[in-house]
Amino acid sequence: MSMKLYNTPDRKVVDFTPLNPGKVTMYCCGPTVYNYAHIGNLRAYLFEDVLRRTLEMEGFEVKHVMNVTDVGHLTGDGDDGEDKMIKGAREKGMSVWDIAKFFTESFFLDTSRLNVLRPTVVAPATQHISQMITLIQRLEANALTYQAGGNVYFNTAKFPDYGKMALLDRQEAPALSRVDADAGKKNPRDFVLWFTKSKFGDQAMTWESPWGLGYPGWHIECSAMGIHHLGERFDIHCGGIDHVPVHHTNEIAQSEGALGHKWVNYWLHNEFLLLSKEKMSKSSGEFLTLQVLVDRGYDPLDYRFFCFGAHYRSPLTFTWEALDAARNARKNLFDRVREWKAGPVLPPGSGSAPYLAAWKDALENDLSTPQALAALWGLVKDPLVVPGEKLGALEEMDRVLGLGLSALAPLPEETVPGAVAALVEARSQARKSKDWKRSDEIRDELKTLGWTVEDTGSGPVLKKL
Repeated sequence: MSMKLYNTPDRKVVDFTPLNPGKVTMYCCGPTVYNYAHIGNLRAYLFEDVLRRTLEMEGFEVKHVMNVTDVGHLTGDGDDGEDKMIKGAREKGMSVWDIAKFFTESFFLDTSRLNVLRPTVVAPATQHISQMITLIQRLEANALTYQAGGNVYFNTAKFPDYGKMALLDRQEAPALSRVDADAGKKNPRDFVLWFTKSKFGDQAMTWESPWGLGYPGWHIECSAMGIHHLGERFDIHCGGIDHVPVHHTNEIAQSEGALGHKWVNYWLHNEFLLLSKEKMSKSSGEFLTLQVLVDRGYDPLDYRFFCFGAHYRSPLTFTWEALDAARNARKNLFDRVREWKAGPVLPPGSGSAPYLAAWKDALENDLSTPQALAALWGLVKDPLVVPGEKLGALEEMDRVLGLGLSALAPLPEETVPGAVAALVEARSQARKSKDWKRSDEIRDELKTLGWTVEDTGSGPVLKKL
C-alpha cells in the first residue's frame, strides 16, 4: 500500500505524492511560549511525530520545520483579547523575553520526555521579523492590504478563495457588534498583518517597520517562516483542528495572495483531547501538564501510549482510568520485551511477517495507530512466534512507536531454587510423555512455591509470582 493521508481541503483520504521524489517538506504549527504546554497541546506533537516517523519508515527524507511563537499575540484568534506574552509575564513576574526563553525550554523538555523527535528546523518568530515584513510588502504590492488605526490589515474581500478550506466561502460573514469587532476592519474576517503602538502603548516586543514601530500579527509568522525554510511550495502543513477556521485559513490567504499560486499540497489536522467532554485547553478548569502526570506517578511514555489508542482525527477523552489502562498495557509490553531479551534478537521472519504487514498497512492508511497497536499485540501474544523473532519485529515497529524498546535492558536473572528447577524438569518430562495430569499437578506445586511456568515455542519460561 502506498501512503494515504486525510487532506482537510479534500475532506477525504487521498494518496500522498511528494513534490520531489524521496523527500518530504513539512511545516508544523508550534507552541506559543507564554505558559507550560498542557497535555491537549502535546497530543498534536505526538501525532506529528508519528507522521514524521512513518514517512521516514517509508524511506522519505523529511525536512520538518516548526515555529516557536515567542512574539506576543492576542488571546483570541480573531485579533481580540489580551496579549498572551504580556499576560504571562505579568502572572509570572518575569520579563516577556525571559518568559519566552523559559517556556521554550520547558516545551522541548516535555517533547523530549515523550520521545518526540526534534524538528529539523526550530524557527523562533523573533528571529524572522524581516521575512514577515517582506511578505507583508508583497501583499501590499498585490493590493491585498489596507491601513487603519495604525495597523495593516489583510483585505479578505480582495482574495476570492478566502476560507475555502474551512468552507467559510459557503457561509455568511459573522455579524459582529462594533464593541466586539475591531473598528479598523472593513470586514469582520479581515485580520491584522502588522500592529503598531496604536494597539498596545506599552508593548514590550516591537520592531521598526515601514508602517511604524510595532510587531507582527500571529498569522503572518507561519507563512513567512514556512516560505523562508521550505520554499514557495511544500508538501505538508500540520496543526490542530481548531486552526482550520481562522489561523490556517488566514495563512493560506496571505501566502497564496503574495505568491500567486498554491502554497501547500496537504493539510493535516488532529482532533482535540477532551476532558469531561470539553476541549482541553489552558483556560479549562483543570490545567493538566506532563509534569502533573509525572507527579502522580506516571511515566511520560504512558501518555504517549495512551494517545496511540485513538486515531489522530478522532476526539480523545482523557480520564485517569484510561491513562491507568495505557500504563498497564505499556508496562506489560515492556516486561515481556525485557524478559525476551534474556535470549537473542532474531531478524523478522515468516512468523512475524503478517503482523509487520498489518502494522505497516495501518500506518500507511492515514496513520491508524489503533490498528497498528492491534497488530503489535497480535504478534506479542502469538505462541507460534519465538521470542527472538518477536523482538526483531517489535524493534521494527518501534521506529514509529517511539517507546525505546531497543534500549530496554533484560530483566535480571533470578536464582531458581533447586527444588523448583527439578519440578520444571519433571514437568517437561511429563509433557513429553503426554502425562497431562501430572503436568498440571506440577504446575500447581510450582504455584504453591511462588512460581509460574509459561509454555512458549522456545520452551518453558519460568516467572516469579
